[in-house]
Amino acid sequence: MKINKDLQDKAIAAEISARFKQYRIACPMTRAELAEKSMVSVGTIARFENGSDIGLLNLIKLLKALELEANLDMLIPDPQERPSNYIDNSTPKQRARKRRKTDNDWKWGDEE
Repeated sequence: MKINKDLQDKAIAAEISARFKQYRIACPMTRAELAEKSMVSVGTIARFENGSDIGLLNLIKLLKALELEANLDMLIPDPQERPSNYIDNSTPKQRARKRRKTDNDWKWGDEE
């Protein structure tokens, strides 16, 4: 299944869990071996492979144990490496601001 914006959150979590399990089995590595290498309990690994939430730090430990940590960089790319940064030499933004709506229908009180 392709992960895209049309999928529900639970469907995306289930797909990631299924891919992780397939990758672990293809390595080949048992849950016990992965638990020992990652310092994450076998129960947590089982819960993750069944689609439950395990927390970000545990996920990072599991990905490192399977030598998939390089893929973490693809989740949220470094904003400093965007092509537009080579053109724009301005300082990076510190916060986001809501865009103001322009009201083109504005009228004085006496206009109709």
